[in-house]
Amino acid sequence: MTFSLIAHDPETGQFGIAVASRFFAVGALIPHFGQDCAIASQALVNPMWGNEGLKLVGQGLSLQNTLTALKEKDNGADQRQVHIVNRHGEAICHTGSACIGVACHRAAAHVSVAGNMLASESVTDVILEQYLKTEHLMFAERLLAAMQAGEAAGGDKRGRQSASLQIRGNRPYPLLDLRADDHAHPLNELDRLLSVSKERFAAFIRHMGDQKRFGGNPDRDQITNEIEREAAQLKETNKKSLSAAFDRSNS
Repeated sequence: MTFSLIAHDPETGQFGIAVASRFFAVGALIPHFGQDCAIASQALVNPMWGNEGLKLVGQGLSLQNTLTALKEKDNGADQRQVHIVNRHGEAICHTGSACIGVACHRAAAHVSVAGNMLASESVTDVILEQYLKTEHLMFAERLLAAMQAGEAAGGDKRGRQSASLQIRGNRPYPLLDLRADDHAHPLNELDRLLSVSKERFAAFIRHMGDQKRFGGNPDRDQITNEIEREAAQLKETNKKSLSAAFDRSNS
């Protein structure tokens, strides 16, 4: 009932997971992130595969041994679809024999695409193809463009309802976490949210604390200047903010 894309950016070490489905709030259950890998657990979803998989990979198990261990733990393994990408760029997938077709997986170095209940196998083909040819894009834009290509190829054969896009790096919180939990065009909604995130959110994230610098950069003037530069660039290109925010001062 889902198609998802996991990618690892070897330059930054960031992991990203994008997922779409004719299912409510798919972003609440599918994506799982650790320092060593990212996991998407879908089909007749069992989030325990993600939780336990992160532990096993973190303990040094190979991806193949991790999947073997997870399958042995779950008496419903034949109804699960789970794929993993690790920090070395390796990818692996388990698609149970009872997953509802079309269910398939495609992968290349540092990227994995998997789906079930798809319109056709071309959905995963075009997602991977689109991702591989868009190295010039920012990581989030690259993930979303690939998912949009999969939707254009037919996506989930039942329709659309929710989507999510999350990126994690060397911090204990998301660098980006966008969700459209119940929407007629959820990937388009993610595209709008991604645009809005660049207006203020991205600047705040860049200056937040991390393990190396707990306090981050608390220079409010510097943050404000970055936000104002982004606003000026929007104005120069005759673009309007896509934010749905309501300002009381303007009411």
